[in-house]
Amino acid sequence: MFKLKLHWQILIALLLAVIAGTLTGTDATFFGIRFYAVFDFIGTLFLNALKMLIVPLVVSSIIVGIAGIGSGSAFGKLGMKTLLYYMTTSLFAILIGLAVVNLVSPGIIDGEPAKELIGLSENTTEVVAKVEGKGASDLVGIFLRMVPTNIVDAAANGQMLGLIFFSLLFGFFMTRIEETYAESMYKFWQGTFQVMMQITDWVMKFAPIGIFGLVAKVVAGTGLSAFVPLAWFFFSALAALAIHFLVVLPLMLFFIGRVNPLNHYRAMAPALLTAFSTSSSAATLPLTMECVEKNAGVSNRTSSFVLPLGATVNMDGTALYECVAAMFIAQAYGLELGVVQQFTIVLMALVTSIGVAAIPSASLVAIAIILAAIGLPLEAIGLILAVDRVLDMCRTSVNVFSDSCGTVIIARRTGEDGVLGEEALPQKN
Repeated sequence: MFKLKLHWQILIALLLAVIAGTLTGTDATFFGIRFYAVFDFIGTLFLNALKMLIVPLVVSSIIVGIAGIGSGSAFGKLGMKTLLYYMTTSLFAILIGLAVVNLVSPGIIDGEPAKELIGLSENTTEVVAKVEGKGASDLVGIFLRMVPTNIVDAAANGQMLGLIFFSLLFGFFMTRIEETYAESMYKFWQGTFQVMMQITDWVMKFAPIGIFGLVAKVVAGTGLSAFVPLAWFFFSALAALAIHFLVVLPLMLFFIGRVNPLNHYRAMAPALLTAFSTSSSAATLPLTMECVEKNAGVSNRTSSFVLPLGATVNMDGTALYECVAAMFIAQAYGLELGVVQQFTIVLMALVTSIGVAAIPSASLVAIAIILAAIGLPLEAIGLILAVDRVLDMCRTSVNVFSDSCGTVIIARRTGEDGVLGEEALPQKN
């Protein structure tokens, strides 16, 4: 019996969601039941199912991955390669965003700052309340969250940085105890990981339905014209994300990973479409791991370490967006930023993107930190709210794709065979 592949099912669901959301809006009803409420229920149920998987999947995958690596030197090499890749791609993304926003100057319309023409969003007060008082000192909090006082509380509240740090320690020191105990512990966590992947497979069967609900709700609530008043900013951010997604990352796959980028796009299609629909790297993590291991052929040893870490600290799309947003706001307010101030934006975007997932209000707070650093009012965040939701979907896809590219590249550079159908690269002694 003919069956459509998952990414085609998701794509069809996306198209149907746009049509359904456009036709129904927020008020249309059927026998007294609002379509909008139905979309919300379906989307929330699917998103909750994905979030349910995150903590046990991340903990078990990291512990198994680290324990499987073995020696401290092997762990150190993998860790260094992973962090080097994440820092490099994030910096590339920020510089691309900076170049595009300086070239296009979306905050300047007909030679004048766009503040008066655009106007502030109606939700400015609400946004300011969320981010008020946030500043550079909050960066300290990011690093403090790496060492949670209560690991159960960290798991309950989704504090992924602390959870990852604990899992890294647990997996590393699990190999340092007596062999009898170590073997039992390894079998337990390996079994847990296998169960979580089975549950993930089952949940993803409902992905097209869940994604339909999520996207239909957004379209019904905002309409397709949400970004019209801010078209120049929207397309500047979108162009920068596209350059990173379609040029930089594929080139890294080709020249460093020595693989065909098109094969990787095909392998990651379900995860990318899910990331676009959910706007959450963490929620997409189960499917990302499945695509990388089953479709791209990367070993669990590599993916279980690189991907959970990347879903938390590697935010290429977010870092790029923060830079573009800060520069756009500065232009809209008529602020001339020199080299030093632009370097400050680059540095702050790089640092805040590392822990953005753990900060309340996500990238909005990170942008607030950057604005405070260059002396702009928090109210300016209201300028970008109208298009933030759509761009959030796009930058999440970039985040997920960058994580997957890193996993493939690191797998190739460490001598894995069969990644995207390629023979292992020769290793230097």
